[in-house]
Amino acid sequence: MQAQRPEGGIVLAITFQYYRDLPTAMRFYEDVLGLTLAIDQGWSKIYRIDGQAHVGLVDETRGMQKWQEKKTVQLCLRVPDVDAWYAWAKANKVAGLTKMFDSDELGIRAFAMNDPEGYQIEVQTARPGH
Repeated sequence: MQAQRPEGGIVLAITFQYYRDLPTAMRFYEDVLGLTLAIDQGWSKIYRIDGQAHVGLVDETRGMQKWQEKKTVQLCLRVPDVDAWYAWAKANKVAGLTKMFDSDELGIRAFAMNDPEGYQIEVQTARPGH
């Protein structure tokens, strides 16, 4: 008999990122992105993005992974008004802020920025008809 996937579904989706300076990362995710701390595990802080999507900020001295200079993870946030978010990011002088761009292929209007330790965050809105 073949094993069956456990029932009950997935209750949370958390993407963990590793930081040298956890308090600075926390301030960015709270003050700039406006996320709410959902689970405080001390050296791991889990923020609710929306629905069941979460991002976890981990002190790299304690986590299962270690901080790496080269980031290979991008957090993407789909929002109703990307232009308002762009103005907000610009007003907050967020590092790595790109120009706004439109992608006909993907059907989005978007920009990217970096968090305090270099993780890229793309913010996008679906274009009409997509």
